[in-house]
Amino acid sequence: MQISLDKLIEVLDGTTVVAPSRTGRVVEQVVWDSRAVVDGCAFLALKGERVDGNSFIGQALGAGASLAIASGDPGEAACEKARRLGAGIVHVDDPYAALRALAGYVRSTLSATVVGISGSSGKTTTKNMIAHVLSAEFATVATKANQNNELGVPATVLNASPETEALVVEMGMRGFGQLEELCSFVQPSIGVLTNIGTAHAELLGSQENIARAKAELISAVPEGGIAILNGDDAFTPFVREVAACDERGVGVLLYGTGEDCTVRATDIEFSRIGKPSFTIQFPNERSTRVELPLLGKHNVLNALAAAAVGYACDMPIERIANALRTVEGQSMRQELIEAGDGIVVINDAYNANPDSMRAALSLLAMMDAGAGSKIAVLGDMGELGVDEVADHRMVGEAAAACGLDLLVAIGELGAHIASGAVGAGMSADRVVACTDVQEAARAVTDVLVPGSIILVKASRFMELERVVEELIATC
Repeated sequence: MQISLDKLIEVLDGTTVVAPSRTGRVVEQVVWDSRAVVDGCAFLALKGERVDGNSFIGQALGAGASLAIASGDPGEAACEKARRLGAGIVHVDDPYAALRALAGYVRSTLSATVVGISGSSGKTTTKNMIAHVLSAEFATVATKANQNNELGVPATVLNASPETEALVVEMGMRGFGQLEELCSFVQPSIGVLTNIGTAHAELLGSQENIARAKAELISAVPEGGIAILNGDDAFTPFVREVAACDERGVGVLLYGTGEDCTVRATDIEFSRIGKPSFTIQFPNERSTRVELPLLGKHNVLNALAAAAVGYACDMPIERIANALRTVEGQSMRQELIEAGDGIVVINDAYNANPDSMRAALSLLAMMDAGAGSKIAVLGDMGELGVDEVADHRMVGEAAAACGLDLLVAIGELGAHIASGAVGAGMSADRVVACTDVQEAARAVTDVLVPGSIILVKASRFMELERVVEELIATC
């Protein structure tokens, strides 16, 4: 972001409490954490549940902020400090709306190709892959980590500059209208949906409603833009219809394993520990072999989504493939940790939903533990609504079908994973229901032998990385 202070104040359309003395100064950053203030930035004061950012305006100005965007009373002391320092204070009624307006202005100044990404699972991994592929040819800015909410999305846009050639924006969704609102200022020219699962069923009521809400991203792609959709997902035709792609002149590019996919994977193989290799096929019989450094078949689909974006941006197939061969995973997202005696821990503790649980269990099933044991440590999944018990039992049934040597279930809902596994025929002496991390770690270490593979996965609030830490400490 590069915007003059006077233009910034104009875009905010608030009430000037203290006029700055140097309105021509260029602002390159907006922050809402007073500890992150740098010289010349703008400080956005947000009211949180426990902390009111308006109380830190004076501190932010003292640290070098050239403008404070207040959402409450800044106080006379802060106003006096602003006058003394030549800084400004502008009051806005809705700081989130002000941030969206600013992001919308910055977006209007960009010539970059903007890629919007959403989906029920795999968003962050796919976003990382897309950014990695595009950065092989273009000056690329992308969402940091998984900052895909009402603060992170505009922050991503604000991180772009006139030199940015590709802007990759991950967008989360918890209800109807949220993606539509985010897209109002992101204005993606390419929209990517990873899949339609059951995450957020608690809020939306059905998988069809989830598909409708996710389709808001594709509906925002303009005429002449491109929708990149998962050809292996059963809801893709529905999304395409809801978003009226064909009627609006939006191109549709399918990726997947089916013959109707424009970007397709064939001859998929897996290493002993689940790293896939496959042939990417593009139109006109162009193909190349790729070995991913990540795990599982679902990452083949994520890689195909990234390849499809590269293809849509006219990148050479070999440059796309080279980027995919060097992509890096994220901490606690199927992070492979090799401990002593050939023991492998798959730290997938960042998040979970029924679809990603099944994918992770499928990955574990295909891995070769040799003389070791295959163990899954699974915990509660959140935001599943009235089907939460059935969904957890279904995960237990999937675990029972994976040939596990031990299933350790943690949490109140995790108990239904355990009962689902036993109900599906898994021997009760190979299923342990636990209430805390230490108990779960003990259950695993009691049966560990060299070469064992342990999957650890649950929703973020369960903090199962603590199980991983306990295991690594004892291996």
